Amino acid sequence: MPSTLETFANPPREFSVLPFWFWNDDLDADEIRRQIADFEAHGVHGFIIHPRVGLPRELGWMSEALLAFYDVAIEEAARRGLQVVLYDEGMYPSGSSAGQVVEENPAFQTRCLEARALADGEEPGLQADETLVAVVRRQSGEPVAIIDRKMDAYIRGLHYIDGGPEEDEPLAGDLLNPEAVACFIRLVYDGFYERFGEHFGGLIPAIFTDEPSPVGKSRERGVWPGTTGILAHVNRLLGYDFTPHLAALWFDDEPDAERYRADYERAIALRMEETWYAALYEWCTEHNIALTGHPAKADDLGAERYFHIPGQDLVWRWVLPDDPTALEGPQSTQGKCGSSAMIHTGRRRNANELCGAYGHELTWEEMNWLADWCFVRGTNMLFPHAFYYSVRGIRWDERPPDVGPNNAWWGRYKSYADRCRRLCWLNTDSRHLCSVAILGRVDWLPWEPAKALFQHQRDFNYVEERHLWEDTVVDAGGIHLAGMQYEAVLAMHEPDARAQEALQTLDEAGRLLRCGPNTPAGQLVGFVDGLVGVDVCVEPAAPALRVRRVRKGGRDWWMLFNEEGAPLTGNVRLRAEGPFLQLDPWTGQSQPWENDGKITLDGYQLTVVCTDQADAR
Repeated sequence: MPSTLETFANPPREFSVLPFWFWNDDLDADEIRRQIADFEAHGVHGFIIHPRVGLPRELGWMSEALLAFYDVAIEEAARRGLQVVLYDEGMYPSGSSAGQVVEENPAFQTRCLEARALADGEEPGLQADETLVAVVRRQSGEPVAIIDRKMDAYIRGLHYIDGGPEEDEPLAGDLLNPEAVACFIRLVYDGFYERFGEHFGGLIPAIFTDEPSPVGKSRERGVWPGTTGILAHVNRLLGYDFTPHLAALWFDDEPDAERYRADYERAIALRMEETWYAALYEWCTEHNIALTGHPAKADDLGAERYFHIPGQDLVWRWVLPDDPTALEGPQSTQGKCGSSAMIHTGRRRNANELCGAYGHELTWEEMNWLADWCFVRGTNMLFPHAFYYSVRGIRWDERPPDVGPNNAWWGRYKSYADRCRRLCWLNTDSRHLCSVAILGRVDWLPWEPAKALFQHQRDFNYVEERHLWEDTVVDAGGIHLAGMQYEAVLAMHEPDARAQEALQTLDEAGRLLRCGPNTPAGQLVGFVDGLVGVDVCVEPAAPALRVRRVRKGGRDWWMLFNEEGAPLTGNVRLRAEGPFLQLDPWTGQSQPWENDGKITLDGYQLTVVCTDQADAR
């Protein structure tokens, strides 16, 4: 059996990057086989088949003609020992089966809530297929009718109209309606199982669902997500009657409007868990295949519990090097969102779909930085977006760039793929050594305390508040969850009342700090250091340095990542017994490393250090 160092240098293929493969033009069996061979030659041992805009109309979604090409790709992948992930929609967002759900039953079209002003004594006039949710009065006394109706929403289509760039826009399905979701599952998931089920759990390890939204892609403004009967579910999920506060969704001058809007959004997120995520999770569990993909928001931690492989999405240049976005705003939470969900739900992997729509200006250095940004936050599966089957005509500019065969760096891509494989392996089947938790909600994670901890090399995980009353032990020692013990807990919001008993225990033990967006970093770090030993000491202070410590194969391992472009030099002392080795993720080679010695990291450089105990070799 190879040693851990030998495995780090050459990990198994299961840790390969799995790129989105855009099938975006007329397809040819021989060309599919040629491209797969090219992938493998460049260190890519699997892919996600993603039917994409640009397909000819004769290759319609879930058609026999299209699925026949799936057969070609899957057979070739099997011959080469590669993995194939299935994508559950004809374009995105998921949930409409390229418009087939609404075609089968027009009642399954996305719905919304609309507010209509009324005169005193006026009855709301309802159109066909509209229902009255409630008539409420604003604080000014004016009556308002809240109407449930169909919404003008779509998903992106697979086919260009008359050569493009305009494309089909199929009607979006109602993901808050369990019957519409059941229709989608029958059309897509059952269809995949009937065709490819013999490969589920092996050659085909997962199905990818992509940013499902209760409003699809909306053409409307001034409406809120909803469906027929939604108010009863909102009341149940929030634990109070929301009816008197409906007007706050539209009118800023209503009392506590911001609070009630956040409550409504949280209720919709919880209802989406019931109607969408739980349904897909249960189907995948029963059919021996993992559900992966990602929710619509970067901090939708609650939904992640329904993924066998939780995931997130670095897209649209929303996170960038040497930019505040790396540490600030909701998008900055997504790396820890996915990895925290993996740990606390007992999953083995968590993924990130990265580089999507970063533009032709994406550089080799940025692509590597995005991967390392994920790795040091605990990601252990990468879905690069994307490899293009064709770059003919306008396809070249459709959510660019092609990060694979049609890019100038393809000749050296194998070094990137091998490096990612090593770091994915390191973050898998390892124990994260971390004793700090930041509390979050189902649909919100605070980035302000996370920024302070990152910049002072204090690692942490997000804990979604429901764990506090569902599946944790909370005592004077902290939060005990999924094998983790969190001795220091930060809370930037007032959690649900059901968490109060746990919070009181933590408070009485001195393990809870209630903080705000402007709490000084020194206060946060001082609180943590008073409870948890400092794992990595750096002199002088190095706010650009990110760290992650795991235990794997009898060794302790640290990722040390200079997240900024300027070189970083300082003394680093690790809280562990040596001797130590420093490993190069690019080559897998190692050399002795001196603890409490000087280290220099080039801009954007990530290095790995591990203990070198003889019994772990």
